[in-house]
Amino acid sequence: MMSENNSNIAGKVVVITGASSGLGEATARRLSAEGATVVLGARRVDRIQALADELNGGGGKALAIPTDVTHANQVKRLVDTAVQTYGRIDVMLNNAGLMPHSPLERLKIDDWNRTIDVNIKGVLYGIAAALPYMKQQKAGHIINVSSVAGHKVRPGSAVYAATKTAVLVISEGLRQEVKPYNIRTTVLSPGAVATELPNSITEPDIAENVRKLYEMAIPADSFARAVAFAMSQPDDVDINEILFRPTNQEL
Repeated sequence: MMSENNSNIAGKVVVITGASSGLGEATARRLSAEGATVVLGARRVDRIQALADELNGGGGKALAIPTDVTHANQVKRLVDTAVQTYGRIDVMLNNAGLMPHSPLERLKIDDWNRTIDVNIKGVLYGIAAALPYMKQQKAGHIINVSSVAGHKVRPGSAVYAATKTAVLVISEGLRQEVKPYNIRTTVLSPGAVATELPNSITEPDIAENVRKLYEMAIPADSFARAVAFAMSQPDDVDINEILFRPTNQEL
């Protein structure tokens, strides 16, 4: 069903990382319904292929490409394939993320490294893959995903909050640098939204606390609507940052 707000969404080629569930999946569904072509990247090939088949079956245009965002060459292949198939890339949504909270004293070094590799390097690799095409086109929109944790640090979230703060800073640096190329930049900072993020927590007691917080979580489509809002603005309007939470989320 086409929404009345699709004036700047229909026909756009949108690449989405972390598209197999949660925010990425919800955004793929909404943008496809509004007439965008969606190119889905994630490690879980069966999930993105099933989603692409469903969207194509419903009259949309979708392509699934296995992608691990911790490998720059895989993210480049994702974007290159999108451009080879559809002729351009209009939006890069760097959405893949992990949230394995734990107190620093537990020394979960492997978790720290994975979080940095996905949440910071994965975003940089997405920018690296999309930017050359967007510069050439003199058009494009890069959308990065931070978090309320990029604005507020809490015990147990130090490394995750650091990565999401990094996304804010990278996004602002990018915003200033791409002015000559007519490229728009948006960073979204969601609060508790219903996704699989809490499942990435490896410490059972911390996972339990986060699950309690997530009882107030709002649907992933709340994020998809924010993406659609930023995308659907006229080309001379650049929505740089959206911070949102469930209405009853205090922190």
